[in-house]
Amino acid sequence: MGSLFRSEEMTLCQILLQSESAYAIVSELGELGMVQFRDLNPDVNAFQRKFVNEIRRCDEMERKLRFLNKEIEKAGLEVVDQEDFPDAPHPQEMIDLETKFEQLETEMKEINSNQERLNRNFLELMELKHILFRTATFFDEAGQQAEFTDRDDQAALLSEEGRASAGNLGFVAGVINRERVPGFERLLWRACRGNVFLRYAELDYAMEDPVTGQEVHKCVFIIFFQGDQLRSRVKKICEGYRATLYPCPDSAAERREMAIGVSTRIEDLRTVLGQTRDHRCRVLQTVAKSLRGWEIRVMKIKAIYHTLDMCNFDLTTKCLIGECWCPVSDLDSIQLAVRRGTERSGSSVPSVLNRINTKDAPPTFFRTNKFTQGFQNIVDAYGVADYREANPALFTIITFPFLFAIMFGDFGHGLIMALAALVMIIMEKTLSKARLGEVSTIFEGRYLMLLMGLFAMYTGLIYNDCLSKAFNIFQTHWTVNFTVKDYNGDDPTLHLHPWSNFHNGNPYPFGFDPVSILLFCSFLAPPLAYLSVCLSVCLSVCLPACLSVCLSVCLPACLPICLSVCL
Repeated sequence: MGSLFRSEEMTLCQILLQSESAYAIVSELGELGMVQFRDLNPDVNAFQRKFVNEIRRCDEMERKLRFLNKEIEKAGLEVVDQEDFPDAPHPQEMIDLETKFEQLETEMKEINSNQERLNRNFLELMELKHILFRTATFFDEAGQQAEFTDRDDQAALLSEEGRASAGNLGFVAGVINRERVPGFERLLWRACRGNVFLRYAELDYAMEDPVTGQEVHKCVFIIFFQGDQLRSRVKKICEGYRATLYPCPDSAAERREMAIGVSTRIEDLRTVLGQTRDHRCRVLQTVAKSLRGWEIRVMKIKAIYHTLDMCNFDLTTKCLIGECWCPVSDLDSIQLAVRRGTERSGSSVPSVLNRINTKDAPPTFFRTNKFTQGFQNIVDAYGVADYREANPALFTIITFPFLFAIMFGDFGHGLIMALAALVMIIMEKTLSKARLGEVSTIFEGRYLMLLMGLFAMYTGLIYNDCLSKAFNIFQTHWTVNFTVKDYNGDDPTLHLHPWSNFHNGNPYPFGFDPVSILLFCSFLAPPLAYLSVCLSVCLSVCLPACLSVCLSVCLPACLPICLSVCL
């Protein structure tokens, strides 16, 4: 009960940890959560401490777990949350975890590289298939044009008969990104002085990039030229624009035969790609079931070694010496945790926990629960109270929602806020295990949000306001029988005085009368809000001093008198 009004009484303890049981004892103290270790090596670099190698191994394991987590997110799978938090593993189990993570990382990288290579081969075969189809279309169109024209130069250049008679007339075919086609066409025209002929056609659908996984729109092109010099120039331009060139036969029969072989290889690759994806999905599903537990274990191992790095190593006794702050009321629990750690490690030499006197200012520790945690966080955001001071969070439980309700004052919006907070409270077991991201701040203040909604509903009824719309439940008790034209500022009988003939004499059942609420909102609401803030500030400033005086002066004087009377 005392910790609700003021911070816990703290004491400084010295703990002598045997080397073989230090890990297990710190693990037990960490699970208890009632100890704050002091760093006894503030001048020692982090890379020169005793357990720096173990911390580096933990960092490497965390990196591998992050890699696996990214692969799970890319596959669209969900990581299974742990119902219970696992305990910190034994130091020997750290080697097993490292071996398992290394195997999983190697296997995933191998699967990814194989899948990327298969996707690249599949993309190349699909592009070659489109090239064979499009080039056949180009040649067919050229042949038809040659039949209906008088041996036009362009038709003779494109037709197979014209190319056969032209001697060394050649062509190249390939694929290029759609956005690079205009610049590619202009450079070909200028560099080759118009001595080449370019035909291109856009693919009907986007193709997936094997490296990035993004969709890319591409175009199939074919370039006709004459001479080896133009051939080398055209290939250099294609290389500069990152166009992919593919072999394309001259005759239609060879193109058909190649197209049949490409289609067969594409079907085989589809089967292999499907099996590779299924295998990758099975591996990631197995990892997703245990990933959260592995992350918790690695974090606990790393935290234990960070804590052990704060201790001094005594060469004479070959033990670790640490200092920690802990609540006086939890000393028995801490001693029991030390004994459990010693028994779990199998050490025959017990560790020792001693209280030591110090003039250092102890840390402030307020014992909170899931209801008071949100209010305590608000107070700590402005400043942490000094040691053994009164806890302002106790009064904030009422004053903060009340001040919010005075300013908010809407029944409808307050109801929505209260219902949202009530849903989070009902589902708190499920939501507490999920990763909510930025929404976690709202979830941690669910009880604060509930009180704010309830107080806002109360003041909303007083203000006769619901969803920014005025409402009249009990009907006004004023009767106004004059218009604006009849109003005269000098006539006192036309003012809304309670003792005038315009009021029926009965008080309004609850809240403000809809007619008088205008007067309250204009003149009384701002001063009332300011007055409430001033009273809250005075309470938070003066109350700790008053409580300290009463506890230090009055209580020692009254306690002997009370005991003597009772006895």
